[in-house]
Amino acid sequence: MTFDQIAWLPLCAGLTAAGVAMAYLAFRRRGLSAGLRMTAWALLPLAAYLTNALKTIWNIGTALVSFATGLVFSPAVWAGVVLAGISVLLFFVSGGIRGRTLAKFRAMGRPGKAPEGATAAEAPTRPLPSAKKDAPKPVANKPASDDFSDVEDILKKHGIS
Repeated sequence: MTFDQIAWLPLCAGLTAAGVAMAYLAFRRRGLSAGLRMTAWALLPLAAYLTNALKTIWNIGTALVSFATGLVFSPAVWAGVVLAGISVLLFFVSGGIRGRTLAKFRAMGRPGKAPEGATAAEAPTRPLPSAKKDAPKPVANKPASDDFSDVEDILKKHGIS
């Protein structure tokens, strides 16, 4: 059935009349707010007819129905959906494998060759030496006067004697 085969004015007027009758019942049973809301809904079919919006609504509805039936009943579309799902699954699996491989490589502490398939940005790096590791350790055999020599040098630098 096409758009032009339907008598739209009687259909829209009938829907509006039925909606106004239901709005009256809603007003009597549930109050003013419910009655006004139902009246607002009841006026929409006639308003759509009078503004020539019905043809657009009809085209949107037929496009949605044809899309849905084409999606549901088309084996090619379902094959595409399955392939998209497999693709997403492979992305997640490859990310997990890459993360575990890099973590294992970093845990081993080897700065050598990156794992297969890793780029230069993904290659494990050697940790930078921290200041605590490179700091000179105090020697226990130093005399007591040498323990304060560093402090004396700092005080002299700042003009304090």
